[in-house]
Amino acid sequence: MNENATNGSHKERDKSEEVYHQQRSLEITEQHIQLNVQNLGLSDEEKVQKTESVEVVKQEDLEGKAVDLSSVPHDESAAENESLVYTATPRTLFEEGDSPSTSNPLTLSWTFGMNKAIPVFNIQDEDHQVIVYACAQTAVIHDFSLNRQRHLQGHCSCISCMCVSEDRRWIATADRGPERQIIIWDSFSGIPVHTIFNSHPEGGVVAITMSQNAKYLATVGGGIVQCVRIWDWTTASREPICTAELDAQFGIQNYITFNPQEQTQLITNSETQVIFYLWNESSLEYFAPPLNNKTFNKLVGAFSQSVFDFGSVRALTGTSEGKLAVWETVVPKSVKAISSVKPHNKKALKLMHVQKDAITVLTVHDRYFVTGDVRGHVKFYDEQLELIHWYSDFNLAPIKSISLSKCAPVPASNKTKYPQDCSIKGNQFSISNFIVSTTDALVLHVLTDGTRLKKILQEPSEAVHAIACHPCKPHIAIGSYNGLLKVWDYKQRNSFISRIFGKGKRVKCLAYDPSGVIMAAGFTDGSIHILDTVTLEDELQEPLKYARGSITHINFSNDSQYLATADQEFTVTLFKRILQNDRADWENYGRYRSHYKPIKSLTFATQLDSKEPRLLSLGMDRILVEYDLANSKKDQLHVSSSDRIDQSAVPQYLVWYPPVTKESFMLVVNDQYKMKLYNSTTKMCRKTLLGPIFGSPIRKMEVLALQNHGVDKSYLAYMTDDKVGLQILPIDGNPHKSMTVICHPDGVSNLACSHDGCYIFTAGGDDCTVMMWKTNVQSLEAIASLGGSDLIPFYGMLEGGRDGELFKELENYFYYAQLRNQGINTMETRQVSTHIPLKEVPFIMRALGFYPSEQEVENMLNEIKFNEYVDSGKQVTHINLGDFLKLYINHRPAFGLCMGEIHHAFQVLGFACGKGEQSINRGELLELLQTKGEHLTEDELAEYFSTLLGVNPEGGSSELEKYDSAGISQLLEDLIPEDITADVFSGELLSLPVSANENEEQHP
Repeated sequence: MNENATNGSHKERDKSEEVYHQQRSLEITEQHIQLNVQNLGLSDEEKVQKTESVEVVKQEDLEGKAVDLSSVPHDESAAENESLVYTATPRTLFEEGDSPSTSNPLTLSWTFGMNKAIPVFNIQDEDHQVIVYACAQTAVIHDFSLNRQRHLQGHCSCISCMCVSEDRRWIATADRGPERQIIIWDSFSGIPVHTIFNSHPEGGVVAITMSQNAKYLATVGGGIVQCVRIWDWTTASREPICTAELDAQFGIQNYITFNPQEQTQLITNSETQVIFYLWNESSLEYFAPPLNNKTFNKLVGAFSQSVFDFGSVRALTGTSEGKLAVWETVVPKSVKAISSVKPHNKKALKLMHVQKDAITVLTVHDRYFVTGDVRGHVKFYDEQLELIHWYSDFNLAPIKSISLSKCAPVPASNKTKYPQDCSIKGNQFSISNFIVSTTDALVLHVLTDGTRLKKILQEPSEAVHAIACHPCKPHIAIGSYNGLLKVWDYKQRNSFISRIFGKGKRVKCLAYDPSGVIMAAGFTDGSIHILDTVTLEDELQEPLKYARGSITHINFSNDSQYLATADQEFTVTLFKRILQNDRADWENYGRYRSHYKPIKSLTFATQLDSKEPRLLSLGMDRILVEYDLANSKKDQLHVSSSDRIDQSAVPQYLVWYPPVTKESFMLVVNDQYKMKLYNSTTKMCRKTLLGPIFGSPIRKMEVLALQNHGVDKSYLAYMTDDKVGLQILPIDGNPHKSMTVICHPDGVSNLACSHDGCYIFTAGGDDCTVMMWKTNVQSLEAIASLGGSDLIPFYGMLEGGRDGELFKELENYFYYAQLRNQGINTMETRQVSTHIPLKEVPFIMRALGFYPSEQEVENMLNEIKFNEYVDSGKQVTHINLGDFLKLYINHRPAFGLCMGEIHHAFQVLGFACGKGEQSINRGELLELLQTKGEHLTEDELAEYFSTLLGVNPEGGSSELEKYDSAGISQLLEDLIPEDITADVFSGELLSLPVSANENEEQHP
């Protein structure tokens, strides 16, 4: 009961962190624009009147078309309290005074990369180039004129689709995560003005669009049964206006758009089916006309995108065969009144073969149809589908999106650089500038006056795992699986050098040497390139290649004389730097397969006495290996020690603990949410502490170097499966000394810290992005101080706190242990103390519901014994109540006793019985308990089982002395069933405080 209660406390903390963005967004967007009113200083009645007036203005104006709210008349006396949304202009977003707050411990400062699967939109005029694109769970508004970004953060999952209003004022983003949010943002101020939660409970949103007047949203769900829904986001309603469920035979509808001339009409398409819709306030009707290879006896191909014609009668759909399917409204002969015609009842009129290449993008601008294709061409067609102009010299990958500027082009009479169109007259083709994005994450700005191209973004198009920070300069190197290596000046926000490696060269890991002169790059093909950091040119004539699998870790020693790598085959390779003909070369010092499971950490350190380098590796096999560099030589890498550092937990990462204590430690985190300190010389576990509990264990960590910034304390940066966080050192198990934020919802692949500790970088792996986070340790210290000092945070981790039943139970056990130590039946005067002997610690732990193994007991006792040994040279023999409370909180399982672990053990050890459950035979179980792990003797088994099952309630072996060996065996057979299931083992035999019907996993 006590463990489950504590488990609930941890869950609450994790849940609060997970829904932070959702709650924050809800606070801001509740009644959407009303809560954006800056009404400080007004009375409650005035506040209500003010928010109501703003809401009425917004609803009335959006009935016709989207308007600039700053142009609406308002009460001058309340001008200083008006909503920022109300007064914002296109320049408001990047004004210095409106920059995002940096009062949080971690603030998103910059993003590198983009989601290439989501279109890029041009949202401001051509003189002030601003675009918006998706980056993991964040929408990024990027001003290239000012070289600044504004991040629209509110989603807890990666954005799945995005759209903008016709006037570029409103941005709508949606995701497919557990919360399934749709957020509408004001692009002028960056404020979320409305949020729709749980829009499509099954599968989230796969496509979204906004009506011409920006009043309505249309979404397509991603569930097994797809739903199309219409939303009026300008009201406080959280429900859709109307919904239609689609048949699975239509395929996955992944594109949707409104009719710009008539917002009651929509069109969606999958690769095989186009569907037309007509909606009103109560219903959404749809019609799915057939079109296949037999319709016109022509190959149709897969559908890409669809648009409505300049009127409301026709529609067009692009295909992978370079054709445009023309749809037209069907007018039955029996219909006499034109008002009776159903505009969504369309059929394929013709199939126009307009080009050879597959059409990937189809849009409408001004009086033209615009297409993009798989060869990177952009073409313009008139209303008769005659080719007017094309851009075919871009040498691009397949086009993903085309977004034309809303700013009208300068009349041709005033310009002479516009190209001629394809008409007989050869008129000048004056069209607005436009943005093109491609499937390889390239974004171009095309200036049609003179056909000038400006590359504004070239980002990784494949997974990003490799990042490394320069040891003394504000540089970050980013490598991706498409072979692109870029180095950024993260303070100036510009990329100053890049290199594209050959085909199949996928960058997996990077490392700068301590001097910052050279960089080592490890690739998935097992090769290693040594690069000059200024030119990115190879330092060696041929790359180093000794591994057959991917390089997973790469590191330089502190003196830059050694380079070590770990690969996918669990092997460590060591290279030593030598001078040959006045040229530096790297000599192979040998390979050693020192692990039988993946290597999680490879690190160099220095000897405490000689400052000579040390090399250690840590694997998922729980083995910590140290290599003998002094006695190793060419082709002979020796191992000096190999230690198993844990019993059941799987290590995740190792770092060298900073000198915040007199003793030198290594810090290891494991998958049981524990952080362990090991003596760097003896490898003894000296302290076990509860780590951050934010959904998943720590996967990687680095110590922040803040000594040059007037900060006395040390801090730890870490990443979990999807978050990045900060931890105050020294660690003590206080949960208030750590925090996290969601950074890459689909998974964090790597983490790096700047040389000055001011920034943390996270790589998102398959989301192809890197995020830069600004640190503010003063804010973290403030959060920790609010959580209380001394034992207050630890009281809060017990059920009921200091006044709860669990703490009272602990006090009773604590003082009972004193009586037990002095003798229960003694007649001597009792010596009341605030301490108990160390030998009583395991008994109290078990009484509280924590059942440590013998190794865990030894670790606990060693932790107490040697706590003051460095300072005093003496071992501690007693422990007080406060220290015991900390010991209990830090050592017990983070989420209590978990039935999932017991069921997993029976899945491994047992066999299927008649009821479909996994069971273990009694004899096999007793044999396992006596021969495997921390095995028990037969007498111990008899004593423990007889005590548990009530035969020997007082415990001890006195009641069992009358039994011989055969009698003990018979006793065990009588007490234990023949076949034992997980539920019988935990409930009937051990009486563990867990429910047989609970979920298999009690933690995220």
